[in-house]
Amino acid sequence: MAALEIDWFFTHVGASGWLHILTIPLFTGVIGWLINWSGLWMLFEPERFHGVHLPWLKPLARVLPRKVQEIPGLLEGGVGWQGIVPARAAKMGSIAVDKVIAKVGTPKDFYEQLEPERIAEHIVTVFEPDLPQLIDEIMRREHPRLWQDLPAWGRQAVVTRVRAQLPKVVGNITDEIGQHIDQLLDPKIMVIEHFRHNPGLVVSIFREVGRRELRLMVTFGFVFGFLLGIPVAIADHWFGIWWLLPLLGVVVGWTTNKLGMWLIFEPLEPKRILGIRAHGLFLRRQDEAAEVYARNIADEVITLERIGDFLMNGPRGDRTRQMLARALRPAIDDAAGPLRPAIRLAVGAGQFDRIRDAVAVEAVGRTDLAFRDPEFGRQQGDRIRELVAARTKELPAEDFVEMMRSAFREDEWMLYAHGAVMGFAGGVLHLVLFGVGGS
Repeated sequence: MAALEIDWFFTHVGASGWLHILTIPLFTGVIGWLINWSGLWMLFEPERFHGVHLPWLKPLARVLPRKVQEIPGLLEGGVGWQGIVPARAAKMGSIAVDKVIAKVGTPKDFYEQLEPERIAEHIVTVFEPDLPQLIDEIMRREHPRLWQDLPAWGRQAVVTRVRAQLPKVVGNITDEIGQHIDQLLDPKIMVIEHFRHNPGLVVSIFREVGRRELRLMVTFGFVFGFLLGIPVAIADHWFGIWWLLPLLGVVVGWTTNKLGMWLIFEPLEPKRILGIRAHGLFLRRQDEAAEVYARNIADEVITLERIGDFLMNGPRGDRTRQMLARALRPAIDDAAGPLRPAIRLAVGAGQFDRIRDAVAVEAVGRTDLAFRDPEFGRQQGDRIRELVAARTKELPAEDFVEMMRSAFREDEWMLYAHGAVMGFAGGVLHLVLFGVGGS
């Protein structure tokens, strides 16, 4: 179109022309809202992959560009979708440890917050009622004749002696764990495996920690889309080219998502932009978000039960059990007291050692039960929550943002591309309904 034919000042616009112009910002506003709403759905839903698997696609996917390979399910030959956050649950677990949890506290810090002395007291409380039956079972299994020959008062004396020594025996357990906790407990493995098997938990953490920002992101989708639609409407009227609106729709869709993400996470530090104070919305309420994050971590991830399960049944569980059993032997020897030489003589040194080792193994097993007590776990979890909350509030802005954004930063292009496609579709739809712009 020649420059002289351009209606620069909208002087030749009829009723239908104004309808065409005014509906463009409304279209871009609604499209912006839909882009951000559906973008959030893409972030979190579904928790598991939904789609079909094509055998021939798996080898083909391995030669595609790396960015394309990041589409959830593609490397396994899947055509479908899984939410970006649940698909990257294990990665988020790794980053959560590296960027946040490792800076929040060491394994020793977490263990000390659980108060080993109270754990020992609780183990004794759990263990003590079953002690007579436990000793009876071990002795009947390991040396039934000796146990049967002992008079009732003799058996009771053994039980009484062991009960008196029980706090010391259990104290050895918690002390030994505390001394070697850095070798026995690996928070990174614990968190990654838990997130990998519970992607819904990762989604829950994201939704709860960033609830306000996610809601604002959808609202601002309309605001940004509407504002960006104004220059689009002007350009469409000036130039009146059929392909211009779909093309500008791509720009609006991409930019709307980009601005929404920037609004939440940038700038890291407060600054003035055109006289307006700008600061990432998520960063403005670091203290509040830290409390929510800490509660989720303390209630679901770094719990007394999960620490106990990792110590006793995790990849280093055998080492933990062997170490504890070895550490308990001297305490059990002490429990035998002055009867020890006579018992060793009566049953033989080898048989005595087997009885002692059986008691040690049972004691270690009962430790696991104490870790699994839900009420006691909740009480001790409050201290973990306080530690995580206090340290998270002290995190530098950059690390605090990484806590939320790092899991999907490399996948943000999918959200932007999704916005561009929807913007293009919106431009085509407006073109179909209202035709080409221009005077």
